[in-house]
Amino acid sequence: MPATDPPASSNAIDTPATATWRVALPVPLPRLFDYLPPPGDADADPVGCRVRVPFGRSGEKIGVVVATDQPDSDAELKTVAARLDAEPLLHGELLASLRWLARYTHAPLGEVLATALPGPLRHGEPLPDTHAWAWRLSEAGATALPGLRAGKPKQLAERLAAGAVDEDALDATLGGWRAAARSLAKRGLAERVAIKKEKMGSESFLPERKNDSDPIFSLNPEQQAAVDAVLAARDGFAPFLLDGVTGSGKTEVYLHAIADCLARGKQALVLVPEIGLTPQTLARFRARLGVQVHALHSGLSDGERARVWAAAVRGEARVVVGTRSAVFLPLPEPGLIVIDEEHDGSFKQLDGIRYHARDFALVRGKALGVPVLLGSATPSLESLQNAHTGRYAHLRLRQRAGNAKPPQVRVIDVRKRPLEAGLSPEMLAAIERALASGGQVLVFKNRRGYAPVLLCHDCGWSAHCPRCGTPEHPTPMTVHGGGRRLQCHHCGARQRVPDACPDCGSLALQPQGAGTERIEDALKVRFPDTRVLRIDRGSTQRRDAMEKLLAEFGSEPGILVGTQMLAKGHDLAGLTLVAVVGIDEGLFSADFRAPEKLAQLLIQVAGRAGRADRPGEVLLQTHHPEHPLLATLLSGGYQAFADTELPQREAARFPPFAHMAMLRAEARRVDAVEAFLRAARDTLADTRTDALELHGPLPAPMPRRAGYQRMQLLLSAPDRRSLHAALDAALPTIHALPEARKVRWSLDVDPVDLY
Repeated sequence: MPATDPPASSNAIDTPATATWRVALPVPLPRLFDYLPPPGDADADPVGCRVRVPFGRSGEKIGVVVATDQPDSDAELKTVAARLDAEPLLHGELLASLRWLARYTHAPLGEVLATALPGPLRHGEPLPDTHAWAWRLSEAGATALPGLRAGKPKQLAERLAAGAVDEDALDATLGGWRAAARSLAKRGLAERVAIKKEKMGSESFLPERKNDSDPIFSLNPEQQAAVDAVLAARDGFAPFLLDGVTGSGKTEVYLHAIADCLARGKQALVLVPEIGLTPQTLARFRARLGVQVHALHSGLSDGERARVWAAAVRGEARVVVGTRSAVFLPLPEPGLIVIDEEHDGSFKQLDGIRYHARDFALVRGKALGVPVLLGSATPSLESLQNAHTGRYAHLRLRQRAGNAKPPQVRVIDVRKRPLEAGLSPEMLAAIERALASGGQVLVFKNRRGYAPVLLCHDCGWSAHCPRCGTPEHPTPMTVHGGGRRLQCHHCGARQRVPDACPDCGSLALQPQGAGTERIEDALKVRFPDTRVLRIDRGSTQRRDAMEKLLAEFGSEPGILVGTQMLAKGHDLAGLTLVAVVGIDEGLFSADFRAPEKLAQLLIQVAGRAGRADRPGEVLLQTHHPEHPLLATLLSGGYQAFADTELPQREAARFPPFAHMAMLRAEARRVDAVEAFLRAARDTLADTRTDALELHGPLPAPMPRRAGYQRMQLLLSAPDRRSLHAALDAALPTIHALPEARKVRWSLDVDPVDLY
């Protein structure tokens, strides 16, 4: 955190001899702002409460009081306009952890606190109500019940005879009850009432909890050992890496650990990387745990997210399954934190406050004194190294659960082979065989759209984004809409496909390559009687779209065409063939993390096949069948890859054997960007120790985006202390640089992408 923060001033009044309130505001300034307490609140403890304060010449902002201080007799301060919370909203462990996050990311505390709050609370709205709605019989209804005619109203009245019933339970157990409820209410026989969910027994509104002792849910010895290890450490902080092959039953371990947590009257937080995983996880957890399981992700409305936050802070939410931002939930009765697919890059926030939810969850787990369980079939190399050095307990699941067997993996060499929408004859034949045997097929292509490039066959012209490309680094626009539309996947720019080549006037404009749309179209033509569904960002924009598409896919033979969205944790019991198309792009990337990401992606998507009783097959189509990465994965799996990659990382002094930060800057003019980063480098060079290495300024791998020129400066140190000491010393000066006002710049500690 910055040193002394100057007091706010203007439109001032004389300061009385009372403590000032230090307020963190959501502004990109590394400081706090001092205000006088509102009349009548001078003696109250405001720390952790939201306040509305005057800011600037005529505006107001919502902030959080983070400290009180003795006033400076020479300061002239404004007065807080209103205190919005009677009791602190952010306090105790959560406030302390958020302070830590601000220090670690070197971000303004006000912006960190604003990031942790859902939108309505950030904007000053009160903490929302979290009551449930239920129906009950009136006195007249209880009297009239014996004389009601048979039908839905009487069925509902009989259901309500024992007491109020939550609407969720009625949805689950009595179809068409809403019309019956309106009929009873119109006659004064039933009424809708608000009721606190924690006041109702879980059996009142939830499906019956399934018993973990049922043979279908029994644990194999490896799973049981993992559960026992977690339960043995339940009274304090303990990080575990649950390293299990795909289909090994990691979710069963989570469920048993969470069930124990609930039995002790504690809360559990489960983080998942993608919204698409949430419905499947929720359904499984709700069926097993016997309590309401809350969801928190970006697909919910602001009001829904605020209600989940309120339910958590009141202790009503006993289990929450959420994506990255759920790591900020208050947990007054914490018992367990689970991070599923802990390796996934989606846990890293790539704009605003660049935090990593997995790492912050570990910080919170330590502060809360609860176990943290990280699960993955392909753990990040950072987590594996922590397990190797003993920082994490390493729990292994080496075999698939039940009768499932690992899939057979085969590489198809497509050099000099004809391709149809990117698919080789061998792959099309394998798809046909799988469908004929009653199986389902996943065709995996990690590129959405119809085709990656539009090319003139006569002169070689190709469609480039005018906002992102440069003559040295042109950025192709992706073809969408069956060849009718061009779209830049970096800045979002769109335009129609030209009728003729802009350079030579030729009509020979041809889409080159294949994306998910083109593969979908080709498979529909090739297999007209088979259901073919595409799952990518374009087809899943609407709420619950992935859940609906997977439900539509059902269990009959069919083909799913999808991107990496389908590689993460989805359990498709009928899937017998995974066909991986076009992996070559990831084999030769300049990013040092690219081999790890590709290995994880291949192992994860391959793991979708053969998860039930039927054997699975995986086909990898490539122009480079002899590539060492593929050879390593085929011969030894992910563990063999990690054993090879970690020594190479250590020799190159890359994470996890070094710690990095990236200073990024962009502006319309490249000279302004370069001038700022050179000044920042000089400032860091004046304060750094011999342990700190500086690389740059260098053009970003994508040097222009949306019309802005982009460059970056990389900092590297063998330990975190040296890195953060240099940043602490240099950042106040960097903020004050004249060059800083001419660019947009950001600092990313522990970057996962060097873009």
